[in-house]
Amino acid sequence: MHFPFLGKRREPDRVHDPAGIAELLADCELLRSQASQEGIELDDSETSLARLDQMLPRWRADAETVPWLGNDAGLYLGTVIVRTVPGAAWVVRADGRPVVRLGSGREFDVVASGCAWAADGAPELSQLYAEVSER
Repeated sequence: MHFPFLGKRREPDRVHDPAGIAELLADCELLRSQASQEGIELDDSETSLARLDQMLPRWRADAETVPWLGNDAGLYLGTVIVRTVPGAAWVVRADGRPVVRLGSGREFDVVASGCAWAADGAPELSQLYAEVSER
């Protein structure tokens, strides 16, 4: 029986495929397109983050592009962290938001950071990477 006044039953935890999630989140099509137009290759390295920081922010002229590019920038930052920082992994929160969990257990909301970068240019993606990788 279903009693609506008792609320929803807790749904079982979903099992996620970490490799599949990582591939999906690494797509970042809009960011890759913008970078390619500027002659920047996104090779999932720390160096590519520094190159992105040097791009002229032409996208800021289009208010609709900023959040999309920011989302992609955050996902790309997360991709670089997951692929280069030992113990880092993607985690999908209960609200569906992807975050990077470091080996220490600390979670990093890369999408929020990417959106701030796209809108304001600060903090720089390479700076965020250095903070997270504890270098």
